[in-house]
Amino acid sequence: MTTEQSLSDIDWRSRLTPEQYRVAREKGTEPPFSGEYNALKADGVFHCICCDAPLFDSEQKYDSGTGWPSFWAPLDDQAVATESDNTLGMRRTEALCRACDAHLGHVFPDGPAPTGLRYCINSVSLQFRPRQAAG
Repeated sequence: MTTEQSLSDIDWRSRLTPEQYRVAREKGTEPPFSGEYNALKADGVFHCICCDAPLFDSEQKYDSGTGWPSFWAPLDDQAVATESDNTLGMRRTEALCRACDAHLGHVFPDGPAPTGLRYCINSVSLQFRPRQAAG
């Protein structure tokens, strides 16, 4: 059985839109204030667009004013991986889906309590699912 981490470039291109591929597989960035989830205030969970892994809960989402969906923490410690990113002449921390290595965005140390972190995430790397009402 093929896992998402072993998919070829051709497989990813067939699964994703050109913009999803550019951002999630080629480490691109969507323009600020252009993503469909930047202003979303609904209750639910954000999943990886590539492999459907749950990544962020709406309870940790906040308006950072940066133009990208921002979260002060991932859903859990195993959902999101980080690594150093020294591209574009900057020192940043890249946020990746731990399950499939999709590029999600970056993490900055200027977020709110309780973590002080801002996971600045591209909407195009995510798929939102509303929380099911109990009952």
